[in-house]
Amino acid sequence: MAQKILIIEDEESLMKNLKLAIDGDYKISTSMSGVEGLAKAKKELPDLILLDIMLPDMNGIEILQALKADEKTDSIPVIVMTNLSDQGTVSQILAAGGKEYLVKSDWSIDDIVKKVEETLK
Repeated sequence: MAQKILIIEDEESLMKNLKLAIDGDYKISTSMSGVEGLAKAKKELPDLILLDIMLPDMNGIEILQALKADEKTDSIPVIVMTNLSDQGTVSQILAAGGKEYLVKSDWSIDDIVKKVEETLK
C-alpha cells in the first residue's frame, strides 16, 4: 500500500509542483489552510507531512504543536518548509517537534522529493 503524504501549503504553484513531483509512488493529500490541514492530518494519519510555516489562518508552528500534542499524530514526521531562516524560527520549529526544516529558496523540487524519500525509508 502506498505511503500517504499530506502537503499543507498555501502557495498554489508550489503545492501543485510538489504534488506532481512526489505523486508517483505515494498517495498525496493537500490543504491550503492550517485548520483544514490539521483536521486532515488527524483524520488521514499520513506517513509524512510537508508543512508551510506561513499560512493564512494558523501558523505552521501552531499546527506542529497541535500534532505533537495528540497521541494519534505525535509520531508523524513533519518536514517544515519556510522562507524564514532566522535562528529564532528554526529553534521554534525544532522545539515544537519538526523533523527538519527546509528554506524554500535553498531547495529545488527534486531536492525536496529526495528529502521526502529519505525520511520515509
